[in-house]
Amino acid sequence: MARRIGIIGFPMDLGGNRRGVDMGPSALRLTDIEDRLAALGVEVIELGNVLVRTRGLVDKGAGDAHFLEEILRACDAAGQMTVDAIERECVPMMFGGDHSVAIGSIRGMASVHGPGGCIWIDAHADLNTPKTSPSGNVHGMPLAVALGMCADDPRFASDRWPARALDPKKTVIIAARDLDDGERDLLRNHPDAPRVYSMQEIDRRGIAEIAEEALGIVAGAPFLHVSLDLDALDPREAPGVGTPVRGGLSYREAHTLLEIVSTAAPDSVDVVEVNPMLDVRNQTADTAAELICSLFGASII
Repeated sequence: MARRIGIIGFPMDLGGNRRGVDMGPSALRLTDIEDRLAALGVEVIELGNVLVRTRGLVDKGAGDAHFLEEILRACDAAGQMTVDAIERECVPMMFGGDHSVAIGSIRGMASVHGPGGCIWIDAHADLNTPKTSPSGNVHGMPLAVALGMCADDPRFASDRWPARALDPKKTVIIAARDLDDGERDLLRNHPDAPRVYSMQEIDRRGIAEIAEEALGIVAGAPFLHVSLDLDALDPREAPGVGTPVRGGLSYREAHTLLEIVSTAAPDSVDVVEVNPMLDVRNQTADTAAELICSLFGASII
């Protein structure tokens, strides 16, 4: 694993309905994450924030994909900052902000390496498209975009970024427990649907077995991207998220998962959906910082 991380903030709340997630990057930085990682021998380079315009300054646009123009503009910038981090021999780590940032971070990785693999840790599949989304919230679409499932929508077309940034056969979702009807239909019937490990399966088989199996699926991909949405955890462990769903990963399950994933040396990371306005004494951001450390080598012994 590269021992240098480039932190990029993505202060975006346009992808969902709940305000406050744009303060997530600040909350994560307040956990002294740089010092924690330095104690593990990891060099951290602060690369600043993506410039994101606020709701009052941008057009909400069509009802099937709210604020899409500004979100894609910001994701283009995030993609370029990802490329810049790679050129500096850093592991790009995005601090969200809402999960729409993954459109940019994964596109940036794929522009350098080709379609890669992904471990998507989330209560939600984020596989909606503008055609299937019941809300029009773009933070529910980034994995679909990365897998090329929005390629027939000209709004997502780009001369700069690949239409498919992830290989669906090298992509897994872990901790899913809240799917929309369109996502459920896609996962059952689409030939390029990724492997999903629901909380039901985690309860039956155990997180360690599933984590090891997931690593086998993503092995051999040109890059490995880990996208961690804090709502993957149970709300008792991570109350400061915009779309909490009961029955999520426990504190130890989340750490076990990331400790195992760390052995695959992820090439890029998102940490998203930390909302300080909904948090309790920065508990969720602090938990996120601890999980980041597990992903980069922290262990009990």
